[in-house]
Amino acid sequence: MLLPFIVLIGAMFLMTRSAKKKQQQAAEMRNQMQPGTGVRTIGGMYATVKEIQDETVLLEVAPGVHAVYAKNAIGAVLDDAEYNRIVHGDDETEADAETVVPDDASSLTEAAGTDAPKADLTKKSDAAEAEVEKDGKADGETEAK
Repeated sequence: MLLPFIVLIGAMFLMTRSAKKKQQQAAEMRNQMQPGTGVRTIGGMYATVKEIQDETVLLEVAPGVHAVYAKNAIGAVLDDAEYNRIVHGDDETEADAETVVPDDASSLTEAAGTDAPKADLTKKSDAAEAEVEKDGKADGETEAK
């Protein structure tokens, strides 16, 4: 009778412990912010940190547009490369710059340097015509009337 209560208390302890760890990690992440750092808010807006106060952060959401947010509203602190990739579309990998993507699928169907014969799907073969003449009916036709 006492065992279910012990199990329940143990589960509650484990849940609160993991929640406290997550809160500590979020607080450490927010402490990493410095002016000039790129951040993402919990609402999904990307901005640059301009000024940090005790409980608030001044963010530049667009050139010349500033907004004051609570520190708790910062969802992630981004490194410079990731922030520039997301906000400005900068891509530092040269391999992606060399990759050419065709606008249509024609390059996928063409054989490289060879002209492959195309199947003629509109003509019936001689064997199919002979079978129609023998039975007097085409494929799929029945005698039911």
